[in-house]
Amino acid sequence: MIINREQVSIKHLLTIEALHDNEVIGLIKRAQEFKHGAAIPDHLKDYYAANLFFENSTRTHKSFEMAEHKLGIKVIDFDTKTSSVSKGESLYDTVLTMSAIGVDVCVIRHWEENYYHQLIQSKTIRSSIINGGDGSGQHPTQCLLDLMTIYEEFGHFEGLKVAIAGDLSHSRVAKSNMQMLNRLGAELYFSGPKEWYEDQFDVYGEYKEIDELVELVDVIMLLRVQHERHESGESFSKEEYHQAYGLTVERAKQLKPETIIMHPAPVNRDVELADELVESYQSRIVSQMSNGVFMRMAILEAILEGKAKG
Repeated sequence: MIINREQVSIKHLLTIEALHDNEVIGLIKRAQEFKHGAAIPDHLKDYYAANLFFENSTRTHKSFEMAEHKLGIKVIDFDTKTSSVSKGESLYDTVLTMSAIGVDVCVIRHWEENYYHQLIQSKTIRSSIINGGDGSGQHPTQCLLDLMTIYEEFGHFEGLKVAIAGDLSHSRVAKSNMQMLNRLGAELYFSGPKEWYEDQFDVYGEYKEIDELVELVDVIMLLRVQHERHESGESFSKEEYHQAYGLTVERAKQLKPETIIMHPAPVNRDVELADELVESYQSRIVSQMSNGVFMRMAILEAILEGKAKG
């Protein structure tokens, strides 16, 4: 499969809004090339990567690891439990060490929002930084794999009606996706508990109750209830949340046949999404996970192309 595209080269990937539209489309098309068996450039095998995950992760961490292995990039092991982090070492000093020993790119997930500012301002750190999630801030690589999944389905973004529903205020996925989907011409809607909705979302779309949305949208993107970021604990029981705000089996019957269901995972089954819908014919959750490997291959290649150009 041959797809015309521009070569993307970037120094870091920190936020989604830092990418130009042509870079986003270029990364999507490059990821599609990898998905369809494109040859791996030999020179990528000369690089080293480290995955520095200070919060738990399955999909992002392991799909980056798989992407690195597929590209032939050498991966330097890192575990917070056995590193000097356990002795009080700061994130800055951890990355400074990785840079000093020759790591070319650090993929970082950290609980602190905007953790990367100090790292990229350093005149000593030479490693490129890929943001694997910063607190409740952004998750640009998840956004890109979501965009790839939507693009595969519809071939465009202009005019698509997309709902983002759930724990909006605590979701870095929501914040990254709303910015880029809006820029690419999608028509955005938000749903979920009103107490988890913020005025910043009004710039990008419109709030509606989920029962108003299910017949309307082309894409419904459910978000996990992030109990770990709720200071006061759970506000709803699982059943209460599912019935009031989740995509139940009954609500799913109101979706258009061509509407797709998405979720960044992990899914709280029978909370934001009914268990039997997770692998239903309209669900693209497994596709999102698969696409994550190919998109992260495209991102790593773009970062390393940027390093090669200086």
